[in-house]
Amino acid sequence: MSKPRLATIWLDGCSGCHMSLLDMDERLLEVVARADLVYGALVDVKDFPDDVDVTLVEGAVSSADDLRKILEVRRKTRILVSLGDCAVTANVPGMRNPYGPKPILERAYLENVTLHPGIPTSVVPRLLDEVRPVHAVVKVDVFIPGCPPSADTIFNAIESLLSGQTPDLAGVTIFG
Repeated sequence: MSKPRLATIWLDGCSGCHMSLLDMDERLLEVVARADLVYGALVDVKDFPDDVDVTLVEGAVSSADDLRKILEVRRKTRILVSLGDCAVTANVPGMRNPYGPKPILERAYLENVTLHPGIPTSVVPRLLDEVRPVHAVVKVDVFIPGCPPSADTIFNAIESLLSGQTPDLAGVTIFG
């Protein structure tokens, strides 16, 4: 019997959730003994694969690139997990929502630069008008809050999911 296929993806966030994932330390070996890690920061794969059993999504949906990615990931994933507060609530990336993308881009690329001011048109993905949590765009099956969630919380959730169970997150602190 083949092992479950596990993936992670990072949208608009700080990578803190992936750092907590790495903080599982030697327990990462337990995870990869039970699942094939088929996409993510620890795997050199360029295209998101088909038939993924569980995908952990870090970050909010704030750009056209994020939107394209999450739609593809949802199509190819059986169980989608919002990992961390940016994915669950839009958290810090969502702080730009009252202003919209134009003033943010102007501040970053025109007002705060001394050399070659100009808003990029080819390197930075087009920002959406509003930053949204993952569940506002696609169906999410499991929510793991925290900024970031602790390594223990992530490990326990992965273990439950790989065993075919819904993680019991009751009593989990949202303060990693």
